[in-house]
Amino acid sequence: MPTFDEQQRLAFLIRVIKKERTQLEITQQRLFSEAVTAKRLQDLERDPAFSEQLDAFASRFARLQDNVGDKLLPATLLALGEPKGPVLDNLNKAERFGWLDSAENWLLARQLRNKMVHEYIEDLTILADALNTASQFSPMLHQFAEQLIQALSQRNLLPASKEVS
Repeated sequence: MPTFDEQQRLAFLIRVIKKERTQLEITQQRLFSEAVTAKRLQDLERDPAFSEQLDAFASRFARLQDNVGDKLLPATLLALGEPKGPVLDNLNKAERFGWLDSAENWLLARQLRNKMVHEYIEDLTILADALNTASQFSPMLHQFAEQLIQALSQRNLLPASKEVS
């Protein structure tokens, strides 16, 4: 059973992740309301709103992935009495427990960060591909977070629901 402080940390992480999921969804819907292509990205410098949407999507995608994979997953494993280990070991455990469909896909999604953040300066095709792939991986982030929250909730390892909402 997690300590009171661990339960509070879990509740905090869940509240943050729920907000991040909502914000990522909103940004994703706006950014992908029309196809994201290299041609569309050519206007990036002349369209500050589009540039801000792109930055917001990349940032929110990365932040949600960090909070779910690097914070909530290890905290969930500890709450369940499982030893936490290196990221890959934790992801493999999550896959075995049925919380994550594919640790390999999670790592592929993780690699998109550099492509979305650094390489767009040089190659708009790489950026467009990375953004579109990240958009396809977004449901995986949402589902993984939900699976972890359910695992904790089903085992009554969270404080009262008003602290998690």
